[in-house]
Amino acid sequence: MSDSAVDVDLLVVGAGPCGLYAAYYAGFRGLSIAIVDALPEAGGQITALYPEKLIFDIAGFPAVRGKDLVENLVRQASPFHPRYLLGEQAVGYELAGDRAVITCASGTTVSAGAVVVTGGIGTFTPRPLPGGADWEGKGLAYIVPTYLPYADLDVVVVGGGDSAVDWALGLEGVARSVTLVHRRDEFRAHAHSVKLLKDSSIRLVTPAQVASISGDSRVTAVTVKDVKTKELTELPAQAVVAALGFSADITPLESWGLDVRERHIVVDTRMATNLPRVFAAGDITEYPGKARLISVGFGEAATAVCNAATVLDPEATVFPGHSTEQLEGPAA
Repeated sequence: MSDSAVDVDLLVVGAGPCGLYAAYYAGFRGLSIAIVDALPEAGGQITALYPEKLIFDIAGFPAVRGKDLVENLVRQASPFHPRYLLGEQAVGYELAGDRAVITCASGTTVSAGAVVVTGGIGTFTPRPLPGGADWEGKGLAYIVPTYLPYADLDVVVVGGGDSAVDWALGLEGVARSVTLVHRRDEFRAHAHSVKLLKDSSIRLVTPAQVASISGDSRVTAVTVKDVKTKELTELPAQAVVAALGFSADITPLESWGLDVRERHIVVDTRMATNLPRVFAAGDITEYPGKARLISVGFGEAATAVCNAATVLDPEATVFPGHSTEQLEGPAA
């Protein structure tokens, strides 16, 4: 069957960590799976933004690098042969008897007995650096998928959130120098990361904003302006990383008719949405007491799949038994 018409038991919308774990769990329950994601690679935000970042809140791992976590999740699901439909945006939903039919922007359609939405924050795009458009691809970047291209460069990182601080810390020791420019004296990043930042060799320029970027064919310098004194300072730089946050868009999912409140999908204790045969898990969901952690999302993904299994087969039980009780197969 071509990708233009796909038929599976379960469709996972979102190939981030929760989506990949949902694919594993669906396979463990004997379901055929397809995974749709607007990004060209599996892993969601982690692959796109934080592949080198160490993650500390995954149960059983004192620390795991983002790209290694994604690689392990893909490997965990692989024995069940999920069908990846990457670079596809799921834009439409309709119910056709006992099937949920999802239409992608490309025209691809997926007919599934149930759907689990694990779309994270939805489609996300970086907020641009004012005046930086002419320097994109010439030394200005908005994400850092790997640190190697920054070896022996003077790098200016702009921003004060987790991305900016994490990337600055990751670049320390790789780049010749790292300067972090932030418009406030205080940072929005996690307290532990901020402590590491202040104990590092990274130069902090606060409160300040980028006034201009200069160079010939590529960036050679960044001029920053002190927010309080308006004094201008020129910093040597062959690379600029603007980490100013992201604009999230879940409009395509809203068009399905999902109950969306403040960019999150409302679910019940079964992780069921307001639409028949559609469940959700991970950061995109909302319910009382919600904690947006990858570790929580893994449990939600399993819960969503197990409840979806009972929709597909009314005689199935929510709890499938422990994987260690299986005598054969990759889940044993």
